[in-house]
Order: sequence, then structure tokens, then C-alpha cells
Amino acid sequence: MSVARTWAVALVGAEGECVEVEADLSQQTPEFRIIGLPDKALGEAVQRVHNACANSGTPLPRRRLTVNLSPASLPKQGSGFDVAIAVASLATESTMDPSSVASAVHIGELGLDGRLRPVPGVLPAAVAARRAGHRRVVVPHANGAEADLVDGVEVLAAVNLAQVVAWHGGDVEVADEEPVALTEDERESEPPLDLAEVIGQRDAVDALIVAAAGGHHLLMCGPPGAGKTMLARRLPGILPELDDGAALASASIRSLAGSRVVELSRTPPFEAPHHSASIAALVGGGTRFIRPGAIARASEGVLFLDEAGEFAASALDALRQPLESGSITIHRAGAQAQYPARFQLVLATNPCPCGDYGIRGGTCTCPPAAIRRYLGRLSGPLLDRMDIELTLTRVSVAQRDRGPTISTAAARERVEDARARARHRLSGTPWRVNADVPGTWLREGPAAPMPAVRRPLDAALHRGALTLRGYDRVLRVAWTIADIEGRAQLSAEHIGRALYLKKGLAL
Repeated sequence: MSVARTWAVALVGAEGECVEVEADLSQQTPEFRIIGLPDKALGEAVQRVHNACANSGTPLPRRRLTVNLSPASLPKQGSGFDVAIAVASLATESTMDPSSVASAVHIGELGLDGRLRPVPGVLPAAVAARRAGHRRVVVPHANGAEADLVDGVEVLAAVNLAQVVAWHGGDVEVADEEPVALTEDERESEPPLDLAEVIGQRDAVDALIVAAAGGHHLLMCGPPGAGKTMLARRLPGILPELDDGAALASASIRSLAGSRVVELSRTPPFEAPHHSASIAALVGGGTRFIRPGAIARASEGVLFLDEAGEFAASALDALRQPLESGSITIHRAGAQAQYPARFQLVLATNPCPCGDYGIRGGTCTCPPAAIRRYLGRLSGPLLDRMDIELTLTRVSVAQRDRGPTISTAAARERVEDARARARHRLSGTPWRVNADVPGTWLREGPAAPMPAVRRPLDAALHRGALTLRGYDRVLRVAWTIADIEGRAQLSAEHIGRALYLKKGLAL
């Protein structure tokens, strides 16, 4: 046959789209050309495929080969098309079964020796193949465990190109070679962190449980040593485990970021970028391949910005749109990518550059202009999107010895019970946690509080102490407090507690 077809996957952000790879063999001057809007890395596949086929014992025909990637209007990036291009090209003049070649999706990069090299994004690519109706996927051996996480897809984890050709019925000798291994992650697994280790900050622990139960964003302000980082790092441990959809979405982002994925982790992700991180490091970016940033990697989990006052103001303001929409869209010349950004934001900051401003026993040496400039990086619009604003102090001897602590397991049980009550109350709606409920439904829906109950909230709005967005956020936190206490209706006490957590305002 002179025309052969197979399939590959083009990744655009977190989504993949199947691409038909057509190879045509014609009686003209020998040439190998790839068309269909390839980028530079994909254009270099010509030489990789040529050498890989020759070194696998299956040389390409010495005639004109034209490979078309359809749809031609879709930008295609990276080296993950190599295997599909090689198989389609060889199928134009070989004994391979055309129906087998045409029904399979091929993902992977080729080395010059013909071995398949791992590529990022195999998991979302396999999900895209299944969604398009394909049931067979060929991936590099190192990515086999990752592709196997997708149900309903037959995965062939191939070591080399000859093995792929033989699988499609080609007459070729398959060499016994060592597969190319995937680089191990440098990140070491941290030991489990228990909330019982937090001493003397019971009010802060209670606020952390409220944040976890409702999915609320949290700001902690206090001097060094007050326990802000200690609290934030224990938040993922008290969050409920991820369901199948959330775990798959989180693993797909890790795969796109180049991390090793061998199982679906049920633990919510935790991202803590350094305060020197740029806007691109937070939101994602790149020139040839748009990589997910910390915002996308924290989706379905927690994004913790320690020393928030040290971040660039522009980087912090880049969080505002994802906090509202739950997604981040990155625009580049000729391409754009969208990633999920359903994260829980936790900010920790000192009250001033030295950390002793307003602290009992501390001596602040910062000039007033430096304090205003430091706190001014947290803009009003960003603070308005925070549900809970918590002020911490250093633990005294009396606080250290006062009251029992609560373990992570006990706190998680309280959080799960509260979320179950919220799901029951919100049944019949598209929302499952209080942080997702729109303000209109909170103020005017069937569970809207009575005028007498919301009077303190109305007074705060009238005084200008709250914006309407802040008004709605206080209502969301109040409902979470009611869920934790097992109450079916809001009371003035719940509103007062939520107001205190938001602005330090009392009834």
C-alpha cells in the first residue's frame, strides 16, 4: 500500500487531542518530509526516525515519503510523535497489518538505536485516546505503568521499534535490549506530619479545620516561630482523600510536568514554591512547550506561599484570576494552553520585614515606609479573596501547657463529617463544598439566613468593613462552621465566628 495511517496524541494544556498520522509513498526523488504544523522538535523527527528504522532492521523505503499530521491547523509539539511517524512510514511498504496499525495510538520518542524513550504527558495522552474511542495504545516501556492507570485501554509497553513492528504483524527480528529507564524523581517522600505536634495554637488549629472542611483560602500573619509553616504543611493530611477523577487529574498534571507517575496518589498535592518564584513559575509557561506551573500542580490540593510578603506583587496578583475561575489559561504566540487550578491557597507572612512589628517583647527596627511596602504586596483584591485571615502569636509557657491537642486522624474525621453534611445539603446542585457555592445562592437560595441572623453581616457591609465578595465568603465560612457543629441552619453565632475569622470583627 502507498498510504498508511495510524494515530498519535497532541497535548494542548491538560487536554489531549488525537492526531491522524498519514504517510504517503510516491515514485519521486527520495525525500522525507513532515507537514501539518510541526514545531522544531517534531521537525527533527525526520532524522531520528530515519536512523531508528535503519538500526532496527527495518529501513525506510528509498522513495519520497510525506507524513501529514491531521488536523493540520492544530499545533503539534515535542518528540512524542516519533513512534507514530515511524510506524506509518514503515507500513507503506511492509507486511504489517493495516487494520492493526490504523487502530492503535502510538506515543513515544525514538532514540537513534531504535529504542523507545519515555516522554512526559503519557497519562493524559492515554486518557485522550480512550475518550476518542481507541482501545490500544503503544507507549515506551518506562511509561507502561503510567498508561496502565487508564481503564479500558490495552497498553503495549515497547522496548524498541522492532517490537512495535512485530506486534503489528511485521516480519522483523526483535533484539533483546535493555529498556530506557525513566529518571527517578529527586523529591524525597516526607514522613507523615501529625497535627498533634502543634502545641499551644488551638485557635489556629480550629481555623485550619474550618479551612479544610469548606475548602477555604487561608492567610496567616504572625512573627517567625509562631507555627505558620508547621500548620500549613499539616493541612493536606486532614483533607479527605482524592476520588478517582481528582486523583487522575492530579496525576495527569504531574505527568505533564515530567514527574514519574506509577500510581494514582489519593493524597492531595502540596506545592510550596520559593518566594523568588517568577510569574511563569507560578502560572506556567515556556517557549516551545507550555509546562504547568505551581498553580496547576497544586490543583486538587494546597498551594502554600510561605513568606508571602517577599513574593513579587505581580506574581501574587497573578493568583487572582485562577482563584475565581478554577483554571489558568496561558497564552503564547501561536498557541495557548489551559490547566485546572482548583487549589486551596494558604498564605503565610510576617507583620513586617523583621517580623517583630506589634509583637509583645519584640523590637521592630523597620521604618514605617518599609512596613507599608512589605504588606502592600498583598493587594486588596487578593486579600478580598481570602476566606480566613488569621493572626498568630508566639506560644507562651501558659499556652504550651494548656489543653489537649488533636491528631491528624481525628481532625480528618471531623472534616469528612462536615463535608458529608455539606454534600447532603447541596444535593441537587452542582456544588459539593461550601467554597464553591456562588454568593447569589447563599443570599437568596432556599437556605438563605433570616434577616435577624445576617444583621451583623449587613452592618459590616454597610460600614464598608466588607465588600460584597467578602460578604459571600463570610457566609461560606459560616456554613462550614455550622456543618462542623452538625447544625442544619445558620445562627448569629456562626455568622459572628465567620466574621471574626475573616476580619477579626466581633458581633
